[in-house]
Amino acid sequence: LLKYFIQGNMNFGQSISYCFSNYFNFNGRGSRSEYWWFILFTMILELGGSVWDASMGDTSGNGFMYWSAFAATLFPSIAAASRRLHDVNKSGWWQLIAFTIIGLIPLIIWLASVGEKKKNKFGQPIKLR
Repeated sequence: LLKYFIQGNMNFGQSISYCFSNYFNFNGRGSRSEYWWFILFTMILELGGSVWDASMGDTSGNGFMYWSAFAATLFPSIAAASRRLHDVNKSGWWQLIAFTIIGLIPLIIWLASVGEKKKNKFGQPIKLR
């Protein structure tokens, strides 16, 4: 299952580097590997922040280090999801359906789907290795 999500043109380190260097880039298309490796990184970073907070006595799970990690990765995560949705020919604005909770289902399906093999209104297809 993991291989399905990360199939693409980037590894873990490349994805982190690319997403931070495109912090506010909401244009173009993004591969599954770019998106899912970065999401894994954000989850690890936020977990690390929670562990750090707990080691300092804040057991709420929402301490300063957790929120620092969340804030540092918020915009690159939204930008990566926008590029990922563009790859399946959807607007990045579709991320807003996550606020309906039930909207998470189609959103996750789109984020995990194979991108279009032809040019769409968001650009050329991504070349996979």
